[in-house]
Amino acid sequence: MDLFEYMRTSNAKEESPLAKRMRPTTLDEIVGQEHILGSDKLLYRVIKADKLSSIILYGPPGTGKTTLAKVIANTTSAAFKELNATTSGKKDIEEVVKEAKDNLGMYGKKTILFVDEIHRFNKAQQDYLLPFVEDGTVILIGATTENPYFEVNGALISRSSIFKLNPLSKDNIKELIIRAIEDSEKGMGAYNASITDEAVDFLADVSEGDARHALNAIELGVLSTDRDEATGKILIDMAVAEECIQRRNLRYDKSGDNHYDVISAFIKSMRGSDPDAATYYLAKMLYAGESVTFIARRIMICASEDVGNADPQAIVVATACAQAVERVGMPEAQIILCQAATYVACAPKSNSVVNAIFAATDAVKQVGDAQVPPHLRDAHYSGAKNLGNVGYKYAHDYPNHYVKQQYLPDPLVGSRFYEPGDNGYEKDIKAWFKVIKDDEQF
Repeated sequence: MDLFEYMRTSNAKEESPLAKRMRPTTLDEIVGQEHILGSDKLLYRVIKADKLSSIILYGPPGTGKTTLAKVIANTTSAAFKELNATTSGKKDIEEVVKEAKDNLGMYGKKTILFVDEIHRFNKAQQDYLLPFVEDGTVILIGATTENPYFEVNGALISRSSIFKLNPLSKDNIKELIIRAIEDSEKGMGAYNASITDEAVDFLADVSEGDARHALNAIELGVLSTDRDEATGKILIDMAVAEECIQRRNLRYDKSGDNHYDVISAFIKSMRGSDPDAATYYLAKMLYAGESVTFIARRIMICASEDVGNADPQAIVVATACAQAVERVGMPEAQIILCQAATYVACAPKSNSVVNAIFAATDAVKQVGDAQVPPHLRDAHYSGAKNLGNVGYKYAHDYPNHYVKQQYLPDPLVGSRFYEPGDNGYEKDIKAWFKVIKDDEQF
């Protein structure tokens, strides 16, 4: 390395963003991900022993996928190469493979290839890489924010171990914030800055498990805030934290009463067929950093509890929403949540299924172990006739695929649990039952 290259590297290191400077260099410096990096976990042990095989790291932004790859680079005796799938092409892969073959053939040295955003490699690029992963020419570390089972070549998946990284907990983010403020070597310690507990809580909360998001806000806060003339210190308080992360501190404690008040209002607005109010409370929850998966679960419940069979499509939309937000993540997830919430709010309403299951549960408690009528019992074994398990009428053999026969146990004959309402599809259910059950009261 010549003098100019040395100076360029040194300056780049000093001027790099806080999140990059604070990146751990050893396993013990990593915060969070104890489920895969605890001292008793497989991944921790193989990294420590330098016995890594191909892996794919999957998780949201800011959870430490690249950080973990860099730690591996610092601890392994293998050659370490890095590609970014957004900018690298087949030629780049070929060059890495050629060098890996030379290392293995001439020096007996393995090569670890880290591919960031591996899901952005097209099928041809992934297919080219496959045989070299398979024969051990390269040990692959792939990092992706997308579900690898959807986005990565199935053959690569089968030859790799998948490790899912979770969003960092609020306590994890708080630990990183404090470390960044106090660390004089890699953090902002030289600036003589401090941060209030309230600001730490707020930043940790709204960062939604993304360490990079929190550290970017800290760096911006320290660099843009004037020193106090009396103390000579830079203070990161709530006002500075709000400005740096461009989000106001709403009175919304995710473990307190206000949290339950807002989610209650959200559900009641959907139940009350007010899509505007439902959208407002949805926006408030998202702005305050509420979990998108929590919101999606509430929409699914409302779709069944308050819409039910008045619009059977509501639960389909809500379930698709829950699956989509987990795959897409924010900020796009807000659009999907709004579609589902407004659909449920605008759908015809019925609580008939709620009443049905509660009434049936009460009946179970009251009558105890009521016996299944003999003709409905299993008759697919020899000796069933001897036990009286005969007389079942196959509904498809009769007009309208319906025949009157006893289905409920004797003590409950004539009981009604499900009462279709007059809204939406339940009106059609009632009309159909009147057609097929013309001799019964319905």
